Amino acid sequence: MSRLYSILRIASLIAGIALLTGISIEVLTGDHRIYSAWYMRLQLAACIVFMADFAGGIISDYEAHRRFTTKIVFLLLSIPYLNILQWCGADIYRSAEVAVAALPLIRSFVAMGVVIRWLIGRGVKRLLAAYIFTVVCFTYLAALIFYDYEVTANSSLHGFGNALWWAWMNVTTVGAAIFPVTAVGKTLSVMLPCLGMMFFPIFTLYVTDIYKKRRDDTE
Repeated sequence: MSRLYSILRIASLIAGIALLTGISIEVLTGDHRIYSAWYMRLQLAACIVFMADFAGGIISDYEAHRRFTTKIVFLLLSIPYLNILQWCGADIYRSAEVAVAALPLIRSFVAMGVVIRWLIGRGVKRLLAAYIFTVVCFTYLAALIFYDYEVTANSSLHGFGNALWWAWMNVTTVGAAIFPVTAVGKTLSVMLPCLGMMFFPIFTLYVTDIYKKRRDDTE
């Protein structure tokens, strides 16, 4: 059973990478109005893998009831809501579609985060790795969403490179000379600096820990 669960974890990682690659291609080459049929199929397949991973974790973990709330969150992030809405013939705004489509992407980051935990030992190094991973992933996702919304409405946005630069400047709280004109863009311009300020103490903790260890070694 543990071997099957390991296989499901690897499959979940592959599905997460495929989904992140797929949404990148969709945003950069799509028409910014509706999602392509191939991406909808990719998202459905990835969500099926995520749900299988959830089921495998419940079956193989005898103490799953102690972490039931966390696992339920993973399950809720794994449901292909966008596909379900499409099957029901629901006509929703593009902004709502992007928000719904972002949920499996968050689950993808969780799958990739598990690998970080495998590769990095315990302690402050793992904390720093989680910090860098989280900031990079969510900054990239914010750049994709910003570009998807602003490219047809903002004359000062020229290509995805500008959107990526805008996202990194905002997460570092420096700011950029590209001002959002859509409601989603303005929301992201507030959320990104908050994310940067929230995670900055983790980096400070890591540097302080290194300094303390070196000082202890010299004494």
